[in-house]
Amino acid sequence: MTARDPEATKTRIFEAAVTEFARYGIAGARIDRIAAQAKANKQLIYAYFGNKAQLFSQVLSRRMVDLAASVPVDPDDIEGYVDRLLDYHAAHPELLRLLFWEGIEYGAAELPDEAERQAHYGRKVAAIEDGQHRGVISDAIPAQDLMFLLVALADWAVVVPQIKRIMVGAEDRAEERLRASIKEAARRLVAK
Repeated sequence: MTARDPEATKTRIFEAAVTEFARYGIAGARIDRIAAQAKANKQLIYAYFGNKAQLFSQVLSRRMVDLAASVPVDPDDIEGYVDRLLDYHAAHPELLRLLFWEGIEYGAAELPDEAERQAHYGRKVAAIEDGQHRGVISDAIPAQDLMFLLVALADWAVVVPQIKRIMVGAEDRAEERLRASIKEAARRLVAK
């Protein structure tokens, strides 16, 4: 008989949930499919993570923490920040899919973990404010708006790849050109 490993089971459930929520959103995701993919008992999902909405919240929260740790905002190198953000989302497109589904499900309504999310984004805005106070970033645009614009520039092509392909092109040269254009737009947004 093999010994149970609760942490391994939690990890399998979590990864299966990431895949399920990224593909189907909150409403379309099914706990049965997550359990089958994770090779875990459905009741364990509820015991470890709570209901489906709580599981989604935990999945998104942990992915956001990973992004923040992997790609910190660097007000002294906005172009590098945008470049790293583009690379991160190319390697982890599920995060933007999760955020997109969250937007569809909640719209402008308050999120279950909104206070934590505000704190998360507040740290990013504070980094931009620091750059503005030190004079390395223009203060022509309020820090929170500037952060939103930078993220939108870097994220949108992953959120709507079909529009990117139609408008920009699908060849490698078009991808490189778009990346250079996004970085140039970011440079211009922060230029003193």
